[in-house]
Amino acid sequence: MSFTNPLVYGVPCFLGLILLELSYSKHHKEKKDLYNKKDLIASLSMGVGSSVIAVLAKTVAAIVLFNFVYNIFNPLIDGVRTNIMGWESFGFAWYIWVICQILDDFSYYWFHRQNHNVRLLWAAHIVHHSSDNFNLGTAVRNGWFTIFYKPFFYMWIPALGFPPEMLVVCLGIEALWQFQLHSVYIPKLGIIEKFMNTHTMHQVHHAQNLEYMDKNHGGFLNIFDKMFGTWKELDESIDIKYGVTKAPNSYNPLVILTHEYKDIWLDMKKSKNWYHKFMYAFAAPGWSHDGSTLTIKQQQKLMKIEDV
Repeated sequence: MSFTNPLVYGVPCFLGLILLELSYSKHHKEKKDLYNKKDLIASLSMGVGSSVIAVLAKTVAAIVLFNFVYNIFNPLIDGVRTNIMGWESFGFAWYIWVICQILDDFSYYWFHRQNHNVRLLWAAHIVHHSSDNFNLGTAVRNGWFTIFYKPFFYMWIPALGFPPEMLVVCLGIEALWQFQLHSVYIPKLGIIEKFMNTHTMHQVHHAQNLEYMDKNHGGFLNIFDKMFGTWKELDESIDIKYGVTKAPNSYNPLVILTHEYKDIWLDMKKSKNWYHKFMYAFAAPGWSHDGSTLTIKQQQKLMKIEDV
């Protein structure tokens, strides 16, 4: 059985919604600075590039990687696809789809969280956070390199027996939800806030305010943030500042894509100790061998900011 990735239909909608939000913001004075022309062009340029790469990478992930794992862990035995643990591999019943989507969200949480906790991964992910604007244009401002390692966070799902095609569709649904979260025009959503990742929660995630940093990593659910201590509710009395503390200060897509890799290299040259070099690449962003810079957790501890 084959399915079409929902992103195929989502991309035209993305462009239409960006134009709609852009037009709407021009007629509402309180949001007149929502978009910056050069910033939007940079975001769209990176979005186009990541889309082209995503087609290639997801083809490899879906056709090669996920299918390879699925076939290894779910061989055909007497004509029946059976998991190596002994159960029959899963079909396409509605409740299997629901379970797969939840497992996808669990994987997305850890993939996203590690993008913030491992500097080499952060170098790829910082692209998405590098704009000081929060709008639907920022939603498509994606790095080109995360796509190459993201599938490895999901390999365990087809290994359990979920069809690769199902997982690819669930990944697409996740991406659609993530896109529309990048809007300041949607208020709090009442009871939905109890279990879903919403627009106000994602505003927290994109803030560079110290109390908000490294929070709300979930995809469409917030339950994993609450379970693992990374959830933070929006405090409307706090004036949010979006972006990153060390921005690329450029609208050049190549600079935006690579500036953090350059910074990692420069930091690694600060010490001849190979352990220090390793930590500059794989520790949390902000780690330093001499304490000259601090990680987010170290800064929050210093300022006595609570996790939630």
